[in-house]
Amino acid sequence: MNNKVTIAILLASFFLVCAVGATPVLDTDYPIDADVNTTLERTVNIVPVPSTALTIRPYQVANYSENGYGLWEYGGGLGYDKRLDLVTPQASPSRTEQARGHGFQKRTDFVTPAQTPAAVTHTARLLHFFDMTDIHISDKESPNQGIFYGYLGGQSSGYSPVMLLTTQVLDAAVQTINALHQKEPFDFGISLGDVANNEQYNELRWYIDVLDGKTINPDSGIKDDPVPGPLNDYQDTFKAAGLNKSIPWYQALGNHDHFWIGTNPANDYLKENYTGEYILNMGDIFTNPLGTNSRGYYMGSIDGRTPNGDIIGVGNVSNFTSPPKVLAADPNRHILTPSEWMSEFFNTTSSPKGHGFNQSDVEAGFACYSFEPRSDMPIKVIVLDDTQNNTDANDGGYGHGSLDNERFDWLVHELDAGQAEGKLMIIAAHIPIGTESTSSALSDFVGWSSVAQVSEDQLLAKLHEYPNLILWVSGHRHFNTVTAQKSPDPGRPELGFWEVETASLRDFPQQFRTFEIVRNSDNTVSILTTDVDPAVRDGSPAAISRSYGIAAQQIFNNTLPYLPTASYNAELVKPLSPEMQENIQNYGMPIAG
Repeated sequence: MNNKVTIAILLASFFLVCAVGATPVLDTDYPIDADVNTTLERTVNIVPVPSTALTIRPYQVANYSENGYGLWEYGGGLGYDKRLDLVTPQASPSRTEQARGHGFQKRTDFVTPAQTPAAVTHTARLLHFFDMTDIHISDKESPNQGIFYGYLGGQSSGYSPVMLLTTQVLDAAVQTINALHQKEPFDFGISLGDVANNEQYNELRWYIDVLDGKTINPDSGIKDDPVPGPLNDYQDTFKAAGLNKSIPWYQALGNHDHFWIGTNPANDYLKENYTGEYILNMGDIFTNPLGTNSRGYYMGSIDGRTPNGDIIGVGNVSNFTSPPKVLAADPNRHILTPSEWMSEFFNTTSSPKGHGFNQSDVEAGFACYSFEPRSDMPIKVIVLDDTQNNTDANDGGYGHGSLDNERFDWLVHELDAGQAEGKLMIIAAHIPIGTESTSSALSDFVGWSSVAQVSEDQLLAKLHEYPNLILWVSGHRHFNTVTAQKSPDPGRPELGFWEVETASLRDFPQQFRTFEIVRNSDNTVSILTTDVDPAVRDGSPAAISRSYGIAAQQIFNNTLPYLPTASYNAELVKPLSPEMQENIQNYGMPIAG
């Protein structure tokens, strides 16, 4: 079968599968493809839009296919880019090699004579885990969205048709994780925040229930059925597979989980509007100094009765004779405080209970904790809430990274304890730190807050005091990249650490990551990080979403590194202190030579 896929073919094959009554496998209504691979074996490549194609708007979903938008094909696999940036540099001149896409750099300037393929081998496996992030489970029929900011272009985070199928994409990713787990078991998984798109209760419950393997009704208000019959449209109730019960999964907090579309605390007007019928009237918060107190545009919603998710109630207020409404109000659209959000993770059938959050911290809304994924391995994971507080001053929105003194002091205590106990340490947080600008219009918005009690420089300086810190994992920016946070002391390279960002499951490339930490023959450790595309079956809702995501990327032209795949796999070498080299020698499962 030709791997180039159009939305028309996807829809046709999807309806055919439903018509012949294909039997679900793995106790799920939307089974994935039997051929499960990572990007080491194959990649998803965007097929360019023909030069003769008409330029279309994001909301013109019905016109995507005929104009050549949303096409993709499988390409060859990506090997590991071996990164030696943290290792002591040679005296020879440095060299920097341009990598694929948008000025991102492939660094090869820090090498040692010992770090050659012939000299260094992987000797033992220490840890295997996955992360996923920025899933943005969306109540597409909510009256409190930001569709206005993206339906004509502009911000794809405001509108993209991928919001129709977010629960189904998560289900496909979970099934892919389960299949990989059968090949090489995961010690744990972690989700790095923005599980909900708009801080709503029903969005969070859909997310947890997909991971728990429950029956999902991805519809709100009144029940809609745009294409009559079961399992043939984005509104249909379906049985999720659920994450393999042997995999413990943990959770971090994101800005979309407790701010209106990730940008601002909900004022009384917003809170009331969530559960009502009237579509939100808001100004342009990116330009109007009144922010969420501004008015002038109806933000729009999705008509869940239509096969392509048509937009309703969007545009200048002056264009409407009466305020537009959604089809029905729904009390399950109410927003959650961080405390209420954390509490929901105790209402689950998967493990561990609370998914990392401590019941004692719930009332205070303190979304930080640590855990040790394996009792037989000296590795500690520190889960850090680095989103802004509702009480922060507004410095252009609330999507920045931030730490107050309480969270910073907690982090220092956890790092001190891990260092004293001789444990390798991983920090997992929603928002990255110290990263390069991507020249995006949102670069300032997603960076570190200028009003944070703890500055980014202060935080980085503290982190560089811990030789056992090996890795910081994060999401937030919706793309894959790796940053070497090098030691400030050339004589102590072990004070550097790696920072790995994972792409969003919402937007192209719709991926998650796996991590394997191994001990090397030269007493370093390597972190093998691999991007994974959900193994979508042709014609499935998740496959349709992939085409929507690709079309959105072609229309919005978001800044992504490593196009046309937007994928990046790397082996990240981390030097250890002499004390830790000696300590780690007795740990791990030997790797056969």
